[in-house]
Amino acid sequence: MLKGIDQRLSAEIVHILMQMGHGDDLVICDVNHPAATIAAQTTYGKLVDMSGCDIPTATAAILSLMPLDTFVDAPVARMQVVGDPYAQVPVFARMQATIDAAEDRPVPMRALERFAFYAEAKRAFAIIRTADSGPYGCFILKKGVIDLPPLSERTA
Repeated sequence: MLKGIDQRLSAEIVHILMQMGHGDDLVICDVNHPAATIAAQTTYGKLVDMSGCDIPTATAAILSLMPLDTFVDAPVARMQVVGDPYAQVPVFARMQATIDAAEDRPVPMRALERFAFYAEAKRAFAIIRTADSGPYGCFILKKGVIDLPPLSERTA
């Protein structure tokens, strides 16, 4: 273990977050999502499981290290309910509260039709599947930047 890193984050997940750059997307999904199939088409190329976590808990752990993009209108996307694009399921509100708390501000979230979500997920850097049973627990997080001082200004 390392200091300050949520124990739910495996070394593989930390490695993925470190490899991602500004604007890269990370999919966090429930167990019903066709994650293994779609993950094969992502940059990382394979599915990563975050067993024992629901989606908001996994997201909170991830966002403890990863900033969301501030250069886009909505750095988080979610899947729409099939047949009722305006419907709300409990995980939507729980995720909104989680991302708002992590960023300490209201964070816009956009909704995508199911197949549009799958298409966007295929272009993601990686997919992390949680143990959440859903339904509609499918989210895409766009990585932002961290403003750090130049290395020459840092003290040991």
